[in-house]
Amino acid sequence: MHVGDLLQTEGLELTLVWGGENLLHRTISGVTATDLEDPARFVQPGEIVLSGLVWWNAADGHARTERFVSALAAAGAAALLAGEETHGTIPADVVNSCRAHGIALLAVPAYTNFRAITEVVYRRQWGDLSRRPADHFALPENVRGDLGRLVDQDTDAEELLRRACAPFGTPPCYVLTSTGRTLARTASAPELSAARAVESLRGGAGETLRVQAESTPYDTWYLHAPQAGAAPPRALHEIAEVIGQYRVHHDRRHKDRRRTGQELIALLDRGDTDAGALANALAACGPLAEGPWRIVATTMGGRLAGRGAEQALREALHHLPGTVFEAGTAKGAQAVAVVRSSDEDPLPLDEPWPLLHGCRPETPLYAGVSAPATRPGGLPAALAQARFALAAARHGSPVTGRVRAIEELASLDSLLAGIPADVRRIFSARTLGPLADGDSASHRTLLETLEVFLAHNCSWARTAKALHLHVNTVHYRIERVQALTGRDLTLLDHKLDLRAALLCR
Repeated sequence: MHVGDLLQTEGLELTLVWGGENLLHRTISGVTATDLEDPARFVQPGEIVLSGLVWWNAADGHARTERFVSALAAAGAAALLAGEETHGTIPADVVNSCRAHGIALLAVPAYTNFRAITEVVYRRQWGDLSRRPADHFALPENVRGDLGRLVDQDTDAEELLRRACAPFGTPPCYVLTSTGRTLARTASAPELSAARAVESLRGGAGETLRVQAESTPYDTWYLHAPQAGAAPPRALHEIAEVIGQYRVHHDRRHKDRRRTGQELIALLDRGDTDAGALANALAACGPLAEGPWRIVATTMGGRLAGRGAEQALREALHHLPGTVFEAGTAKGAQAVAVVRSSDEDPLPLDEPWPLLHGCRPETPLYAGVSAPATRPGGLPAALAQARFALAAARHGSPVTGRVRAIEELASLDSLLAGIPADVRRIFSARTLGPLADGDSASHRTLLETLEVFLAHNCSWARTAKALHLHVNTVHYRIERVQALTGRDLTLLDHKLDLRAALLCR
């Protein structure tokens, strides 16, 4: 379905405010309704965005509009459908901003319900059902009422899904996160590994609907029916809406717990908190009161986004069955979690990490894990360890992201990787002296010889063979290195200094 098709749909009575033929031919991938001032994290490429413009006011309308529309453009939205009910007409700021950012703008009259637009889009995506009796292809009215009551009663997601699918013979159906974690499944649906579930979400057979709720790319929920036609498209859409309502209730129920977790992380992040205060904060988190604990610090490459990192960390830890943790956002847009863990077993975060990376391949995600802390007073030191391991992880894999545990730093290279980059550069420049200037061809040659010499345990013969040089030439070059750096390569300490300086370049 294309944006322009909405203008031709009977009953909607939409009006084109701005947009050329090229914009009206954009394909619609889905629908998001929002009145957040910055909706970027909820909009997927190709979606149309429905907004009542509640966020707009005359006092600072231009700034708010620019923030809203630029976010839609950055997310790749297909069009903005703006409701006229709130302000009577579409403000000029909105029109001008859509024109500047190349976003098609359609006006929605006050008497047109946003739900009607959503249903039109999904009916067209899943096939034309207009000629079939609507009551045969939607959830029965009594079922919709029962599901609404179950949501209000905090029924778990699995029971909710079973009851929703019952009118259609309870076919195989799942509620999955974007990293393949199964939140609920019907009895006829076999267990799926996380990797297999991700494959199903990203192009497998059947039908997949995004659950509309506040989320990030790492913790979006999906309703997935692996068998095409297992339930009518309109009914599946209504089931996804019910799951969305469940998620809103679920997030509200956990709001106080998350606030307590954030308070623990903020207290720990201060660095000068005494052990008694930390013990009290852990006790407030209930099951987390008893240790030992490990600290996990996480951040994202490129443009840092604290909440995205926190949600990614939460999702990764949820992949570990039975894991007790609290997480929050700390300084520097880092996400930090305190995790109850045994002394011996490291957290197997390497398993879910590729699944997280697949959610946003353009944004590397890194994590550092501390050694166990057995007392609350040891948590600040554990946080320092986690941050050091995090720095090492960022140094080691700038493209895809990775996880490093402090116990893995068992070599000089891995140890130096955790040192801040500016400190590494200063140390390298100071130790190498004139050789640190790589612009000189002669200096580059001396550095290459030094690297090979150290790699071959300072063997003159093996270095000469590796470089295809006469051994006297190697002697000459190493003497020049020693003269320029002031180091004596017969001394172990000096060898280590130069090796570390080369690694820190």
